[in-house]
Amino acid sequence: MTLLEKLTEDMKTAMKGKDVRTLEVVRMLISNIKNKAIELNAEMTDADMIGIVKSDAKKVRDAMSEFATAAREDLVERAKEEIAILERYLPPQMSHEVLVAKVKEKAAEVGVVAKAQAGKLIGLLNKELGAEASGDSIKKAVDEVFKD
Repeated sequence: MTLLEKLTEDMKTAMKGKDVRTLEVVRMLISNIKNKAIELNAEMTDADMIGIVKSDAKKVRDAMSEFATAAREDLVERAKEEIAILERYLPPQMSHEVLVAKVKEKAAEVGVVAKAQAGKLIGLLNKELGAEASGDSIKKAVDEVFKD
């Protein structure tokens, strides 16, 4: 079952269960996937769809920090609900300890020994671990490995 098929099934289940919040988020996600497919004029793979889910989750997290700054707790709670729903469609995320080990391994493999070269390492890790770790968590792990 592709991610789009799973989303469609979850949308039907949310309709039947009158789960308005899940229904809104899943509809938005399906819409974003279809719009991206139209934009690219190509079929979307599961990897492409996961990228869209990650992008949407990042947008909601960014908005949530703005809401927190503006002391809008109602919107912060709503954003947390959206993130929880979106995360259902993402693969399990790598733990911080495993990520730090991957950073050390990749740094040794490509010969990165200083923080000045960290950008190259982050780029490589983003490509390699894209679905398993967020860009922010990769950056934090790299910063931890190359402390000054």
